[in-house]
Amino acid sequence: MATDPTTLTSLEREKSSVFHSWSAQATINPMMVASASGVYVTDEDDVTYLDFSSQLVNTNIGHQHPSVVRAIQDQAATLTTVAPQHGYVSRYRAAEMILERSFAGAAKVFFTNGGTEAVEHAVRMARLATGRPKILAAYRSYHGATATSINLTGDPRRWPNDTASAGVVHFFGPFLYRSAFNATTEGEECERALESLARTIEFEGPSTIAALILETIPGTAGIMEPPPGYLRAVRELCNRYGIVYIADEVMCGFGRAGSWFAYLDHDVVPDLVTFAKGVNSGYVPLGGVVLNEAISAAFNDRVYPGGLTYSGHPLACAAAVATMEAMTDEGVVDNARRVGDEVLRPGLAALAERHRVIGDVRGRGVFFALDLVSDRDTREPLAPYGASSPAMNDVVAACRRERLLIFSNFNRLHVVPPCTITGDQARDGLERLDRALAAADPYYVGS
Repeated sequence: MATDPTTLTSLEREKSSVFHSWSAQATINPMMVASASGVYVTDEDDVTYLDFSSQLVNTNIGHQHPSVVRAIQDQAATLTTVAPQHGYVSRYRAAEMILERSFAGAAKVFFTNGGTEAVEHAVRMARLATGRPKILAAYRSYHGATATSINLTGDPRRWPNDTASAGVVHFFGPFLYRSAFNATTEGEECERALESLARTIEFEGPSTIAALILETIPGTAGIMEPPPGYLRAVRELCNRYGIVYIADEVMCGFGRAGSWFAYLDHDVVPDLVTFAKGVNSGYVPLGGVVLNEAISAAFNDRVYPGGLTYSGHPLACAAAVATMEAMTDEGVVDNARRVGDEVLRPGLAALAERHRVIGDVRGRGVFFALDLVSDRDTREPLAPYGASSPAMNDVVAACRRERLLIFSNFNRLHVVPPCTITGDQARDGLERLDRALAAADPYYVGS
């Protein structure tokens, strides 16, 4: 006899009916959310948490921003859905605003439902435009979970899904704290990473490589900002061999790193840019690809063989327009940079002084990572690559007790609050994190 769902708790009904992503279904224990506002989330037990995770690093404008909610409501009252072959105001206004904030020469925007589809289509465009099959992607990266994007991904989530047939070649990007090149300075790391990439291109055959895709600042993989000059040199390598440069800005774009797009701060002009998340803070699913003039023109008289039923959905595009308008009017991007420079960076450095378990602090804007270690000298991570550990479980549980939502991955904690967070709210979050890190301190065994 089937169980009457009305006799179960809300959590029991969730677990019995919903298949959760990236989870072993029998072990999940999701927090049941009732509401959210600004930088706070409230559960069904009426407990309110400070959101230092921005959910999945996407609520850049915060929760329930009134002008974005109103824009969705107004759009729904006029036009809730329409086939993508038609045109309408909210879609072209969203595209125009994205292009205005993009690189010189940005020509058009292709809309998708999220970041992974944006990557899929950017790769397809590059392959069709060049007639080449291979794609270069970095280790320590995340590009999505559909067929091509998961093969591009450089973290362990790729392993169970890797078909070894997607034409992907991985390479090591620069990351001095855990250097793959035995470097001791940022200059050495940059030079050696570029030498390794150049050799990879040479031995793979430049004429076989359609594109190189890089997260401008890798997100889930650890928030490692590239050293000065690295991205410009990568651009030069791509120019030399006719390789399309795809900048993945799904996580680091739209204010997250303190600028509209992170590549703008590195003086580099990509050919294609993938975006999602922060474009409308996930209020309605939306992603896309920004195309340069040359790749856009490749399909002027040639049919592009791709599309989506919900490409540029009216509700999603209306939310994007309202988000960008609000971020502009309210100085949200500048706020993210300022809070990062004045509160988060010095505050996290101070935490590292008090907690030796913090081996490295890195990031910018509202996009920071703490690399937790059991020994600063050996840099032994507090959890193995691709897994968690009792130590990490304890510190995440301690954050929960402090009513702090934190983003964790392997041995790292990511401090990634909404771009709208105030200095005082950020300091409050750092105080909560300070207390929570006491749970990790006993696991430190170094000197």
